[in-house]
Amino acid sequence: MDGIGFIIGFFAAFVALPIVLAFIKTIGFYTVVEEGTCVVYELFGKVLAVIKEPGLHILPTVLGPQAFIVGWLGKRHILDMRLDQVYLRSQPVNSEEGAPMGIGIWYEMFVSDPQAFLYKNSDPRGSLAANVSNATVRCLSNLSLERMLENRHVMSQTVRHEVSAQSAEWGYKLGSVYIRKVHFRDGGMIHQIEQKVVNRLRQVTSAIQQDGANQVSLVTSTAERRAATEFARAAAIRPQLMGEAMRQITTDPEVATALFDILETQQILEGKSEVVLLPQSSNGLAHLLAADLGRNYATTEVPNPRQQVVRNLNT
Repeated sequence: MDGIGFIIGFFAAFVALPIVLAFIKTIGFYTVVEEGTCVVYELFGKVLAVIKEPGLHILPTVLGPQAFIVGWLGKRHILDMRLDQVYLRSQPVNSEEGAPMGIGIWYEMFVSDPQAFLYKNSDPRGSLAANVSNATVRCLSNLSLERMLENRHVMSQTVRHEVSAQSAEWGYKLGSVYIRKVHFRDGGMIHQIEQKVVNRLRQVTSAIQQDGANQVSLVTSTAERRAATEFARAAAIRPQLMGEAMRQITTDPEVATALFDILETQQILEGKSEVVLLPQSSNGLAHLLAADLGRNYATTEVPNPRQQVVRNLNT
């Protein structure tokens, strides 16, 4: 019994009940209005009822006995009441200066009167778009180019005020209106403006580079002048400092002798002169070497600028 009851309940819940609900809905006993929609019932050219509230509605309580025949002899219109948006691109207008401009306008609308929307205009959406386009061209033509490029909010309010009254007669209520884009329509004018902008940028860039070069030259010349002044000052006081140092050194003969020996040795080491070491008792050999060196100097076309030093050292 439990199995049979389960099968009967399953059949009643998932098969019989949907069939029964579809049948009583078809004969016009009830209807379901979804969120954001509106249902208009028409019979013999007359509007019987407009149901805007979402949910389940029992039609005999709303339409009376005519609810059972309106589905067969009448019409049932379902309207979308949600907010809709449209963007009209590049509406042609001319500025006060005669420049051909294009205006892109964006606007919102929604159905406010279902009966006017259905019966007062065969194409209310297209009529509203044409009305917005005409209002844009009519209200925004012959404005100065500066106002077109800057005062978009004021122009948007002007178009909305021009369109709202007439759109309400067609069952459409106009929402926000905003001019999103203002641009030039003439390709030649756009090219000229681009060239002017590029030339201006080049001029500004050149001016910045020249100013930077002038600043660098000024800093460099100032630094060179200061460096030259300091070098000249150092060259001027160098003899005084050297003289004072030499005076202090010469006060002690041993220190002076050691210093000069060190300086002489340093000069010999740094130079490229040939040093010949001879015994102290070989005076004759020294004269022969000196004569040979003198002969070499005499036969050389370009004499050696460095002097050869011969020192006798004790072996």
